[in-house]
Amino acid sequence: MNIPPLRRVMVARDPAEQHRVATPLELLFDLCFVAAVGQAAVQLHHGLAEGHFAEFGIGYVMVFFAIWWAWMNFTWFASAFDTDDALYRALTLLQMGGVLVLAAGVPGAFHDYDFTVVTIGYVVMRVAMVAQWLRAAREHPESRGCSLRYAAGISVVQIGWLLRLALPHPWAEAGFAVLVLAELAVPAFAERRDLTPWHPHHIAERYGLFTIIVLGEVVLAVTAAIQEDVSDGGWSPELLEIGIGGLLMIFAMWWIYFKHSAAEQLRDAKRAPLAWGYGHYLVFAAVAAVGAGLEVAIDVNAHKAHVSTVSGALTVAIPLIVYLVTTAVLHSRMADAGAPVLVLTGVGCALLVVVALLADRLTISGSVLTMGILMALSLIAGLVLQQRRIPAR
Repeated sequence: MNIPPLRRVMVARDPAEQHRVATPLELLFDLCFVAAVGQAAVQLHHGLAEGHFAEFGIGYVMVFFAIWWAWMNFTWFASAFDTDDALYRALTLLQMGGVLVLAAGVPGAFHDYDFTVVTIGYVVMRVAMVAQWLRAAREHPESRGCSLRYAAGISVVQIGWLLRLALPHPWAEAGFAVLVLAELAVPAFAERRDLTPWHPHHIAERYGLFTIIVLGEVVLAVTAAIQEDVSDGGWSPELLEIGIGGLLMIFAMWWIYFKHSAAEQLRDAKRAPLAWGYGHYLVFAAVAAVGAGLEVAIDVNAHKAHVSTVSGALTVAIPLIVYLVTTAVLHSRMADAGAPVLVLTGVGCALLVVVALLADRLTISGSVLTMGILMALSLIAGLVLQQRRIPAR
């Protein structure tokens, strides 16, 4: 039986290590973060159903950044320095505690625009990350410079997040934008000379698993909304159309994401990792927002929402468009697919907009079903295009 030691020296993992896969601790870590994703999606659903598009949309963007960025930083660090000893696990536990605190503060951030609890939870996660980087700097001399730059950069930005709590509106929003740019700049600053030895296949798997987990959160949320409507008034053809359309969307999003493997491209392309990693903010946020939009569509169908049919359809179409555009750009970079994929995506997005704008004639359920069919057709067209390009390579 392989029992991890209580203490081992933190040294870099081999980027070419065979059979490098996600650990049980990483999967537990992901589940804690998806709890926060679920809270953000729930609040987005309620806000959109009430017609508070701008304020709840901005709140969602802000909260989701905190969730995604903390998850992403740990994921890349763990790919390079996962010692899996007691101290490493304890610091990971602290990060999981931080995201649960963040999740508890999500309702206040959306309804009262109070980001105090969210910020505290976020800073707790980031402080734990600083401790991990300081340990790597001490125990792995080859990466000391890079690790210390990470620790210093993260620490400075966290002071900024705490100071931002004292800023009034609209300076708080401006402060948020500045601090986001500062957070995004830390990896470029830290790795300007030395690169952390992350594992391409492990990173690709970690991102893929998180995508699946967020898709699972969408399935859970939509299923719960349908069950609530069924208990209130029983099954209806319209509810069945929304269910079928939503299932087609979820399955198409899953297939579109996994039709290309990013591992080899991450290994070979010099600039790809940064763009690929950052682009997943939109991937993850869009997937969760599709779930919120489908719940709004269910509310519109049951006459529980305070928005028009067209607005309800747009809450589904817009995140789908964000997802399609982002994955198309990432795939074009990864698979060298180029213009054909982007043109195909543009046509699909235009059709989604048309269907949403015709929702008054199609009904909300008909619009969702049609959008699901369009997603399936977009997937099929992409697969055909991919197969035609393979012999030419």
